[in-house]
Amino acid sequence: MNPKHLKLLQKAQDLGLSGKTLEASVAYQAFLDREPGHAGVWSDYAGNLLQLGNPDEAQKACTEALRIDPHHLPAQVNLGCARMQENQLEEAEAHFRSVLTADSGRADAQLLLAECLLKTGRLNQAKEVLGNANQLDALKGKHNPLRLFHADLWARFGLALLNVQRYEDAESACATALRLDPSHFAAKGNLGAIWMAQGQLERAEEVLRQVVTMHPQEEGVRIVWITCLMRMGRASRTLEEITTVLRLAPRSFPVHKSVVGTLYALGCWKAYEEEIQRFREIAPEHPFLDFEQSNMELLHGNLIEGWKHYEARLSVPEEFGRKNRNFRQPTWRGESFVGKTLLIWAEQGFGDILMFLRFVPMVKALGGKVLVEAQPPLMDLAATCLGVDVVVPKGEPWVEFDLQVSLISLAWVFRTELPTIPAEIPYLHIPEKVPNRQAIQDCLAAAEAQTRIGLVWAGTPGHGRDAERSIPPATLAPLADIPGVAWFSLQLGKEELPPLPNLVSLAPFLENFSDTAMALCGLDLVITVDTAMAHLAGAMGVPALLLLSFQPDFRWLLDRLDSPWYPTLRLYRQPTYGDWNTVIKQVITDLTQDF
Repeated sequence: MNPKHLKLLQKAQDLGLSGKTLEASVAYQAFLDREPGHAGVWSDYAGNLLQLGNPDEAQKACTEALRIDPHHLPAQVNLGCARMQENQLEEAEAHFRSVLTADSGRADAQLLLAECLLKTGRLNQAKEVLGNANQLDALKGKHNPLRLFHADLWARFGLALLNVQRYEDAESACATALRLDPSHFAAKGNLGAIWMAQGQLERAEEVLRQVVTMHPQEEGVRIVWITCLMRMGRASRTLEEITTVLRLAPRSFPVHKSVVGTLYALGCWKAYEEEIQRFREIAPEHPFLDFEQSNMELLHGNLIEGWKHYEARLSVPEEFGRKNRNFRQPTWRGESFVGKTLLIWAEQGFGDILMFLRFVPMVKALGGKVLVEAQPPLMDLAATCLGVDVVVPKGEPWVEFDLQVSLISLAWVFRTELPTIPAEIPYLHIPEKVPNRQAIQDCLAAAEAQTRIGLVWAGTPGHGRDAERSIPPATLAPLADIPGVAWFSLQLGKEELPPLPNLVSLAPFLENFSDTAMALCGLDLVITVDTAMAHLAGAMGVPALLLLSFQPDFRWLLDRLDSPWYPTLRLYRQPTYGDWNTVIKQVITDLTQDF
């Protein structure tokens, strides 16, 4: 190697070590223009390009390194990193596994594989890989960068476990992160979030306050702390900290989104609007702002403007954890479609589909064949709706159609206002095929002459407001004072049951929504929080008491005891944030009088 060229390489390496990534990139390129035959330098150059956020050029550099030396493992690792940066996760995983096949002790590939598995949501596999990495000598040493990366992955693993409500495992993962790096603030913040999710608010607030004090610029932990303060009922302190976080990160969209969510939960409508307007001046074209605006408009009964702004959700599917639906067929906008086929496609959760199926008969009246997309557990039930010609499973290949529209967009298509909500009940019925029909009938028949009441007290893990809408099982204990009741749990996915006498769980028989519809129609009453069960009961005309958080989802409006969407629902609202005890007392008073 020419000594002059070697100086160029040393310069590139020194610049990289000092954090001058762009200058290092120029120096690497200058060296490789003169000395292109070094696989290791091509690989180092690729790593430099990855730091610059240029995965395309990094892949080219890795390809050149592997052309020179097909067995060069660092280049294979960097190629996997480039693929991961471009969200090509299957390809990235294959590269990391290939490296580990050649060298099972390679710590960087082990950790990057774990990161890849975390990104794809395979938590159990990620745990195994992270655990194996604990044994690698290369991860020893207090200030070892790989050890710090290992700690970061354990902290991220803890957060992923929190999102699926595996609290004990999440806490253990964060504890592991802190053993590897005692100063890891994200792991401490995650611990606070884990304790908060379990209702240990004092404990959570203490650790979150400590982290915020030590790392005042870390907006992510601060917004978790704000949520904790809100759940503790410390409204004035919550608003003070909102002012602080907006001063620290005025242009941060995650901060804005969290602040708006907190203001919504507190019912601070003037501040809610002001924050939307403040962020419009920063990002005037951001469609999520219209979506935020729509939630307040719909909640306050301003439906026409609300539905119009609610269409903005289709422009930001990633904000709802969804992929964009790309159709070549035009969007249906309410015109006649006689002789054509219209696909009404599914969007959001089970409850949303159950709620908006009511519009299908109005659609059918305007045209030809109507296809309705639904998740498999809903398909047989959706088929009972008048106007549905064919139900197609969500996620399967499309059948042929001419036009398409989102099911939820039908409210805007028909310019729905409060007086024009289609509320002819029931619009859904028990399907012919019910997998556990006999078992459900036998279970309910055992109640004999007692009043049969079904219970649902928790929503789906991962829902953005699940902590607000779900009720701890123990809080329902006073319901035992209501005489002559046979209690039935319709709750899925929860092992802990409310302490009610002779409570029978129907969960083992609820294979899909056909079973659930069968169970509902055998009950005298349903008491439920804001989940799909409320919509199913309402759509089938089953009497139900709906227990709502202080500021509920937009569809339940404000201050009403009834619902224009579902005539058989009676609404019970928290008088203050988090106060379920008052709600339960009112339910007991009303039911005791009724019985």
